[in-house]
Amino acid sequence: MSGDAGGVARLRGSAAHRVYSVVVFLILASIDNVAAVLVPPLYAPIARDLAVPESALGLVTAATFLVAAIAAVGWAYVGDRTRRKPVLLVGTLVWAVGTAGTAVSDTYVAFFGAQLVAAIGLGAVASVGFSVVSDLISPKRRGLVMSFWGLSQGAGTLAGTLLAGLLGASDWRRPFVVLAIVGLVATVAYLLTYDIPRGRSEPELAAVFEHGGEYDHRISRSDLPDILRRRTNVWLVLQGVTAQFVFGSLVWLPRLFQAKAEQQGYPEETAIVVGSLFATLFQLGGITSILGGLVGDRLQRRTPRGRALVASIGILGGIPFYVVLFFLPLPIDIGEPDGLGAVVAAALTSLVTQPMVGLSFLAALLALALTSANSPNWFALLADVNPPEHRGTVYSLGNLANGVGRSVGNGVVGLVFRTLEKGGIPPPLNYAIGLAAFQLFFVPTGVMYWLASRTSPRDIESVRHTLRARATAATADGVPPTSGTTEGSTPDSDRRRAR
Repeated sequence: MSGDAGGVARLRGSAAHRVYSVVVFLILASIDNVAAVLVPPLYAPIARDLAVPESALGLVTAATFLVAAIAAVGWAYVGDRTRRKPVLLVGTLVWAVGTAGTAVSDTYVAFFGAQLVAAIGLGAVASVGFSVVSDLISPKRRGLVMSFWGLSQGAGTLAGTLLAGLLGASDWRRPFVVLAIVGLVATVAYLLTYDIPRGRSEPELAAVFEHGGEYDHRISRSDLPDILRRRTNVWLVLQGVTAQFVFGSLVWLPRLFQAKAEQQGYPEETAIVVGSLFATLFQLGGITSILGGLVGDRLQRRTPRGRALVASIGILGGIPFYVVLFFLPLPIDIGEPDGLGAVVAAALTSLVTQPMVGLSFLAALLALALTSANSPNWFALLADVNPPEHRGTVYSLGNLANGVGRSVGNGVVGLVFRTLEKGGIPPPLNYAIGLAAFQLFFVPTGVMYWLASRTSPRDIESVRHTLRARATAATADGVPPTSGTTEGSTPDSDRRRAR
């Protein structure tokens, strides 16, 4: 028995345990996004079953984005003050319960309520999970690993869209049942992850942990003004509003492709499968976020402006390719639909047999390849310019801005589609025009990243200076490493005290 206990102790915190923990968090982040995008591809059958217009379901989607973002602030603040593992466990169970409730809802009110419960739980996964992952990896590899974090979220978006189309075309409840079961399995896997000490990956704090100490600084309400005075935080949070106007509108992409299929005479069930499948395929360019993270890491080693510059160029560069994607025709030849497999096979074949479909695929890859550089560099830069005890909360503030932007973008673009249709512009052209117009919001996003590139060098150095000072004070003259820790201490306030 003692040998088994010793083996477990050696495994805890080992490289293998860290890798396992990162993988579990990546999966959790992926499932988070599966839940977020599961409803839009199924608007038509859900609306028909619940006897409400599709716009009412658009309101549900917008509300869940907003509620998840607001809840994330509370989850993150608690996580930055206490042990993060129990917080994440409770959050995961809450969204699994909400997802299961969605599957059995037989009225619009019940459906709305279940989705809001799921959204509350989802807020914990993203915000607290980000804080943990930032402690599991060193700063020099932060862009690369955060690209996997962002990629997992993109993979969740793809999986959710595909899950909705393939499992939900004939029964919209089925995908929610599957997701609820997956959530419970993920909870069990999460129990075995490494409860990483806060600040463990920071080079400036290495001496503290080598002396057997801990980094015990915790956030308090008095820290919030200093967090907001850190100019890079302001730009990183605000860019999310305009960026998510665009990303929120893109959840309608399956509906655009569905309308293009319906325009060619295919029935709704077939068109839903086609729309979900092409939306999934056309988002594969998000895989290149790994390249964006690598480029950000490399450029960051040359200049502390690197990550923000990569994100700025990527966001602005993707705009024309998105616009081309929206307006290109999507000709497919399915013939007489003969089961799900035949529809999928015909749609995939059209990628090589129909030049316009292949060109649409290329435009989508380029658009996603460029804009996906935003994600890993945003995550990494947010960790770079904030001390460990602030990261979950600052991330949640950024996530709140993202949620507001995504909620508004998703809701308003629906109104734009209906207004265009009432004005005599039928589907799919109304969807194409509305989505293209929303690309304009990427312009201020790119500008704010450029502004962040000008302020981030000073803020990064401020955090490093503070961590070095704390480590020196904690290990000097044989003082126990944790005795110098305080609550409510920020880089700016520490520097003012030092002066």
